[in-house]
Amino acid sequence: MEEHDLAERQSKTRRKQEMSARQDLGEALVTLSESRLEELQLPERLHEAILEAKRITKFGALRRQLQFIGKLMRKVDAEAIGAKLETWKGNSRAATVYLHQLERWRSRLLADDEALTALAAAYPACDVQRVRQLVRNARREQAEELPPASFRALFQALKEILPAPDASANTRNDFDEHDEHERPA
Repeated sequence: MEEHDLAERQSKTRRKQEMSARQDLGEALVTLSESRLEELQLPERLHEAILEAKRITKFGALRRQLQFIGKLMRKVDAEAIGAKLETWKGNSRAATVYLHQLERWRSRLLADDEALTALAAAYPACDVQRVRQLVRNARREQAEELPPASFRALFQALKEILPAPDASANTRNDFDEHDEHERPA
């Protein structure tokens, strides 16, 4: 009898965890743009519930609407939706990594004269004279506390030099498997 009760409690706990995960997924759907929602091709009732949640401003009403969305999520393939969201998150992560790489190169160029040689070696197609001039002007702007026009132009020049990541590439391996926005499986 005790074994049966234990198994029932575990399955009830598991059901609660699954419901909570579906509600969390529903909350993530509420944050998506209309175009992203359209890409998911959600059932009409779920789509309307998500749009309604976007309009709600009162906390209690929003909480109830999110619970309703979680209930509607039981009838859809949550794994497929979650996988699509992870793909989109991976793409934005790749873009973030790329921007950080550009920032590091710009900081390195401004701090060290040898960095331009390293940049030219890593990316032979770069216009060394143009980059050198932008670095010199950006340093002058910083020293004289002028508006950062060359500082920004240097970033744009680096965007032209360094290849952008492929949007379809999955960069999941570049990151910790459990960041603050994800739940461990």
